[in-house]
Amino acid sequence: MLKKVFRSLLALIFISVLLLLAQGCSKSSSPTSPSPPPANSVSIVDNAFNPTLITVDSGVTVTWRNNGAATHTVTSDSGGLFNSGDISSGNTYSHLFNTKGTFGYHCIHHAGMTASITVK
Repeated sequence: MLKKVFRSLLALIFISVLLLLAQGCSKSSSPTSPSPPPANSVSIVDNAFNPTLITVDSGVTVTWRNNGAATHTVTSDSGGLFNSGDISSGNTYSHLFNTKGTFGYHCIHHAGMTASITVK
């Protein structure tokens, strides 16, 4: 009788260990990192555009997202090609680039905020 109880207990422990091992194998051993933003997006935070230089194909829409607390703009350096107006925190602005070239832009509220987009 004692032998039967011992075998049952041993079998229960064996099954428990197998379940724990199976559960551990199904979990990823490396932490998941957030995916990088798409190549056609720019983050605005801490009075900076990030990245400051991007390259896109002609016909691509670029989107800027204000991830900071201050209000910013996305204003073309060359006479009115594009101008977002004020972009408050959490909001976005998008512009379709159909013409090849390099286009500098800035924030009208913060003189040091500059960046550029190259369109191939």
